[in-house]
Amino acid sequence: MEYDTDWQEKYSDMISTPTKALAHLRPGQRVFIGTGCGAPQMLITAMTRRAGQLANVEIIQLITKGNAPYAEKKMTECFAINAFFISSNIREVIQEGLGDYTPILMSDIPDLLNTGIMPIDIALIQVTPPDKTGKVSLGISVDIVRSAADNASLVIAEVNPNMPWTHGDTLVDVYDLDILVPVDHPILERQVDPPNEISRKIAREVAALIPNGSTIELGLGRVPGYGRIPQVVMEFLHERKDIGFHTEMISDTIIPLIESGAVTGARKTIDKGKITASFCMGSKKLYDFIHDNPLFSFRPTEYINDPAVIGKQKRMVAVNMALEVDLTGQVCSDSVGGSFYSGIGGQIDFNRGASKSEAGRAIICLPSLDEFGTGSRIVTTLRPGSGVVITRGTVHYIATEYGVAYLHGKSIQERVMALISIAHPDYREQLFKEAVDAKYLRPDLARFGSRFFVPGEEAMIAAYLMPDGTNVAIRSIRPTDEPHMRDLVYNLSQETIYYRFMSNQRFTHRHIQDFVYIDHRRDVCIVGTIPEASGDQIVAVGRYYLNEKTNMAEVAFIVRDNWQNKGLGTFFFQHLIKIAKRNGIAGFTAEVLLDNKRMQNVFNNSGLRVESKIEEGVYSFDMEF
Repeated sequence: MEYDTDWQEKYSDMISTPTKALAHLRPGQRVFIGTGCGAPQMLITAMTRRAGQLANVEIIQLITKGNAPYAEKKMTECFAINAFFISSNIREVIQEGLGDYTPILMSDIPDLLNTGIMPIDIALIQVTPPDKTGKVSLGISVDIVRSAADNASLVIAEVNPNMPWTHGDTLVDVYDLDILVPVDHPILERQVDPPNEISRKIAREVAALIPNGSTIELGLGRVPGYGRIPQVVMEFLHERKDIGFHTEMISDTIIPLIESGAVTGARKTIDKGKITASFCMGSKKLYDFIHDNPLFSFRPTEYINDPAVIGKQKRMVAVNMALEVDLTGQVCSDSVGGSFYSGIGGQIDFNRGASKSEAGRAIICLPSLDEFGTGSRIVTTLRPGSGVVITRGTVHYIATEYGVAYLHGKSIQERVMALISIAHPDYREQLFKEAVDAKYLRPDLARFGSRFFVPGEEAMIAAYLMPDGTNVAIRSIRPTDEPHMRDLVYNLSQETIYYRFMSNQRFTHRHIQDFVYIDHRRDVCIVGTIPEASGDQIVAVGRYYLNEKTNMAEVAFIVRDNWQNKGLGTFFFQHLIKIAKRNGIAGFTAEVLLDNKRMQNVFNNSGLRVESKIEEGVYSFDMEF
């Protein structure tokens, strides 16, 4: 695109300096400030210089970057902040009660301005120079800036040649602006927080839920000490195909993902082939990348955040942050106790939209511990004052560095088990006890409270590629596996049951509990699973029971009938050997019926030093490592 080189001469009657432009501001008026890195810094400075002549000027903003001198404590008599989202530059003044926060869905803000419920006297924004047709671009901040500019009584715009010209719904006729203030300074930059290892583990868990052809939203929320985890997810999507974006914010992390070839938007249902967003915050490299780049389509908030629009995308995946989640699934993401931290933002909009999308997924992620490492973010009950942003009735996926819990349509007991399983191991036993005390769990489960401690979980993880190409994921058994274990044992053939239990075993509810709740301090139980819509299907179970007197462990495993004779039992046995050796166990023992030739072959061909003897039709095996 080409700017009009004579624009200052052509529109000279509209041009002013920052100081003269802000002379129009009067006490008691309401001023809107442009979003993110598009915040007009020279106009903000000029406004603040007039503080001594002003009183009770209400500052409306979504999220701003850079200096916010109007938010200093000494300015509170002159400027009253009212934020839709609490950014770091105003957080202190709001948390001290000297500023205000309006909790509202992002999708509802434009209507608030359009209807006059919140009239705007002056809008301070930043735009590109006009082109030959007299159009300027809102550049990197379209979001609610467009509705604020459309409805403000007076629009004052910094005109900056460094502002990227963006495609989409970004053009404004220069005569729809009132005062033009020429500036030439770099656009504010925001560096991406380097992820720590915990953030990367969470991002890896989330990325596993994002299939090829997904359209993605990555939220702008952050957690103290861990940064903006949703943005880290992009690091693990480079091998995906035909990823699309329909999201509020774009950051630098999108550039290497585009360059990897993963992003095409080819399977988007609407805006096919386009990366749709409402604003971006990043480096000059990002701004140069999006400048006049037709791949990007910047649209206003009323479009990007409309749940109906979001829900039209197939495979829509929304990834957002939480500060705290209780055991019933209530999600707090805008406050810490009674202290406001960020805002609702677009979390509800995208949670609703993604949950209505065909094959969509609404994901909330959070680290298992607080920023000090001294408290669990998964709690029995939210702290007093914590606000519920996502209700227990609309929550879907919760992810921590310890895994993913799917809660939608699950009972309270199922939710409790799932969430404790992805809490930090140091807090699982405490959470379990509190859940029993709160009557979230049946009282008879109290006997298993100490068994939520699972040492060395990562060492138990493995994968087995079946001859037909099916990948079986192997991991430690979890309390959430109770319904899947029930499905396994109730669908075994009588022959398989007889070979494993040496009797025609009848399985009671207590038997199923004993399979699932094991004492991980002494025993090990691993399961082989394949994903299904209702959760993991268990196709094999391997277990050993330690005899502490002999330091030998009794080993046993079972494979679902239609998965037998495919090498899975042999793989399980070898994996159990590795785990046992790591735990310092001397060897295995086992008892096998005379007719169970397949199990005998697994042991005899294990490469261990095997001794066996037969008595009353049962082989007793001793296998030293």
